[in-house]
Amino acid sequence: MHVISEKALKEFWKRHPDAEMPLKAWRDVTRRARWRNIMDTKRDFPHADSAGRCTVFNIKGNRYRLITAIHYNTQRVYVRHVLTHSEYDTEGWKNDCGC
Repeated sequence: MHVISEKALKEFWKRHPDAEMPLKAWRDVTRRARWRNIMDTKRDFPHADSAGRCTVFNIKGNRYRLITAIHYNTQRVYVRHVLTHSEYDTEGWKNDCGC
């Protein structure tokens, strides 16, 4: 999978240094993946959940949330949001995902 854009990940871990290693681990697994559907994604990340057009990943034991749009047909993962749990709870991200 091609991760677009890693800039959002880097900006987040600059503000939250404890997220750097978990986000890098997610990125590395995702880069090597060849997912065809959500079930493939869940094999690598069992707690990944579909939310409208998005897939939500728990990062660092659910402390952070990574919101992505996965285009299985083009093998691209678009990073939409990286949020703290409290930011995630405000649900503003749902507008992007059609929830």
